[in-house]
This record gives sequence, C-alpha cells and structure tokens, in this order.
Amino acid sequence: MGENIWGRAKSPVNRREYGPGQHGQRRKNKLSDFGTQLRAKQKLKGYYGDLTEKQFRRIYAEAERIRGDTGENLVGLLERRLDAVVYRSKFVATIWAARQFVNHGHIQVNGQRVNIASYRVKEGDVISIRERSRQLAIVLEAVALTERDVPDYLEVDHNKMTATFVRTPALGDIPYAVQMEPNLVVEFYAKN
Repeated sequence: MGENIWGRAKSPVNRREYGPGQHGQRRKNKLSDFGTQLRAKQKLKGYYGDLTEKQFRRIYAEAERIRGDTGENLVGLLERRLDAVVYRSKFVATIWAARQFVNHGHIQVNGQRVNIASYRVKEGDVISIRERSRQLAIVLEAVALTERDVPDYLEVDHNKMTATFVRTPALGDIPYAVQMEPNLVVEFYAKN
C-alpha cells in the first residue's frame, strides 16, 4: 500500500518513504481513478485481516441494502465482526492474532463459545475470554500494550477480560491509523 496501515512502530514504511529494491527511488506514476479506488478497497480489506474478495463483496452488498450512507454502513459492518471486536478490545496485539484467537475457541459471546471470526456481534453483546485462556501470554502482553486505545463504542474491563459492544460505530468513531476512504470503495463497486 505504501503506507503504515495499522500504525505499528515496527513497520518498514516508517523507515523509508520509497519502495524496496534498486528501482524503489524512482518517481511513482500517478494513479488513475480506478487505481485510486482499487487501492482504497485493498487498504480497507487488508486492514481487517485480508478478507477474501467474496467476503468483502458480500459485506458491501449488505451495506448497500441498509438504509443510510453505504460507506458508513460498510465500515460499521466490518467493525461488528468478532475478530475486529477482539482486536479493538486489546485482547490481542494484531488483527491476525484476533482471527486465530477466535478460531482456536478462546472467545465467548454472551457465555456461548464462538469460533467463527466473521460472527456478527450485536449491540449489547458481551464478549469474554474463556476462563482457562485468560492467563495466556499473548493476552497479557496485548493488554499491557500502550500503542492503541480502546474506542468508546466498546466497554472493556481488562480485569474480568470482558468487552461489551455498546453501539455500531460511525466512520469518525473508529481509530484508524491512516485515512480510510469508504466512499472510494463504494465508487469502485458502483462501477463494477
């Protein structure tokens, strides 16, 4: 993408502004409208742990059906995925770790074990880490990290290892490390 999507300190993009290799310092060509829209879609898709195109298109189709701004709806639906909620709650350090953490059965939603990363969380749902998984090193390290904060649409108690999904967030509520452009994603799918 050419930018530090997750805002992590150890990103190679933080070290240099140009691409790798002997031709990396050459001038970049200007992107077309299609290229700009495609890059916006790939950036949003990659931010949520490299969703497949089929998954992303299905989420977009649902966002289009819901009344209101399609871009806001798309981002709201992506944030309601269980792996995204686990990541935002700071139970794990990365979105990929969140996906694996869910798949391995460490998460409960309203007291029931859920191991599907794409599970859609509803408002008022309580997400918790299973009792025997609370002392895992990955969880303790992630809770201690200070590089990101828990957003206000989640109520998280790190002592009890629970999070409550209060409401579906708008685009402005989500703490993206870079500027996300869901309106370009909407334009991309509108043309195809």
